[in-house]
Amino acid sequence: MAPERERWATRLGLILAMAGNAIGLGNFWRFPYQLAKNGGGAFLIPYFIALFLLGIPLMWTEWTIGRYGGQHGHGTLGPAFYLMSRKSLGPTGALVFGIIGGMLAFAVTTLLNSYYIHVIGWTAAYFGYSIAGSYYGVDTVKFFGQHVSNLKAVLLSWLISLALLGLCVGRGVSRGIEKWATIMMPILYIAAIILVIRAFTLGSPVKPEWSSLAGFNYIWRPDFETLKSNFFAISLAAAGQIFFTLSLGMGIIQNYASYLRPEDDIVASGFATTSLNEFAEVILGGSIAIPIAFAFLGPKEAIKGGVGLAFMALPNVFTQMGSAGRFFGALWFLLLWFAGFTSAIAMYNYLVALLEEDLNIKRPIGALIVFILYFLLGLPVALDSSLTYLSELDNWVGSYILVVLGFFDIIVGVWLFLPKRYWEELHKGALMSVPKVYYWITAVVAPAYIAFLLVGTTWDYYQKGIFSQTGTWILGARIAIILVMIVGAIEAYLAIKRKYG
Repeated sequence: MAPERERWATRLGLILAMAGNAIGLGNFWRFPYQLAKNGGGAFLIPYFIALFLLGIPLMWTEWTIGRYGGQHGHGTLGPAFYLMSRKSLGPTGALVFGIIGGMLAFAVTTLLNSYYIHVIGWTAAYFGYSIAGSYYGVDTVKFFGQHVSNLKAVLLSWLISLALLGLCVGRGVSRGIEKWATIMMPILYIAAIILVIRAFTLGSPVKPEWSSLAGFNYIWRPDFETLKSNFFAISLAAAGQIFFTLSLGMGIIQNYASYLRPEDDIVASGFATTSLNEFAEVILGGSIAIPIAFAFLGPKEAIKGGVGLAFMALPNVFTQMGSAGRFFGALWFLLLWFAGFTSAIAMYNYLVALLEEDLNIKRPIGALIVFILYFLLGLPVALDSSLTYLSELDNWVGSYILVVLGFFDIIVGVWLFLPKRYWEELHKGALMSVPKVYYWITAVVAPAYIAFLLVGTTWDYYQKGIFSQTGTWILGARIAIILVMIVGAIEAYLAIKRKYG
């Protein structure tokens, strides 16, 4: 019989924690620049297709895997994959899938968070810069470069954020993660709504033809010509954004779902999590950065803002708002910090759960060990002011490996577990039934879609020469990925072997 595990105290706390897991920098930082560079309304068409054919079914699959693994005392992916694979395979075959799942989840939660917490640290620093007006009257592009080159400033904001994460996770699921989520998530929504209202009421403060309404028009007007001429690239970007924004293919949804009770409703909870995330991303995240940038910088500059839209373009906007700019700048970066923090908690907790369940290390000690691990893995990010190391990790871990893990989620959680058994497990304790069409979407359409995404991305990487790129930081990042995956594979093997012989 599985040992008794900690549980979520309330359904609301669970949903807010899950929403906090999904609602991160991807909603307010990544989504706006993906929208901008992929044609605005042209991007939303394949985005919503990917949401319904990929995001929602994979979300339910990961909730199912997590709750099933939790019933047997597992909050990590290796042992959960092993148990589900045993429904179709012998011990050796199931062990292979368990090792693959554990290895990929370990790589994502360690390496992605190693640089993600740095970006959270940047938002903390810019919160202070906004209050002090530090970027007023200077070139904001150079200012950002000076910040990431200032090792003391980078280390301070990064370590403060990392320490708070350790403090939160060390207190446990209900007393730590759930309590922080119930405080942070309402504040996040309130801050976002204030900024959206400000975006709607800006008018044309600089030029008559520059307005926030023009920004909203760019976002919501379907641009079929742009989509037609760049169909493959935009479709890949849209599907990748769905993975990133919903935290799919990371192992952390399964980890949170493992703290559910056997009869807890995962159909409604999974759909509620997805809905809260999409409201935060499309309605709030899409309505802040681009419309405000259109009003103050003009369409051309707003669209080409790219990844620097949050840290290089928008500070220009706040400086042009006069005295109110400091307030709205601080509010924007506080919003980004909250969004990033609630997502980083989930990845941090995955590693703590791994130490707690596989090695019997007490949670507070595990939280300290993970702090040290993230410190060591995050140091190269701090030392590389060119951000080459960060970009290389994001290219492979944050855009590729998580898609591979999502593919294995369906192979194991649906096909090896058996589709009919998966459908029954999904509906256990459910107050509503999932439309039958999603049975086929999950089993057939979603894995085909992910395979298409992986083949397309691999081909795109090949054409761009990414595989043949060299450089000290690039090679360093690739070595780190290989070493972490080896450690993850060994850990998954030992965890399964220890429990099941």
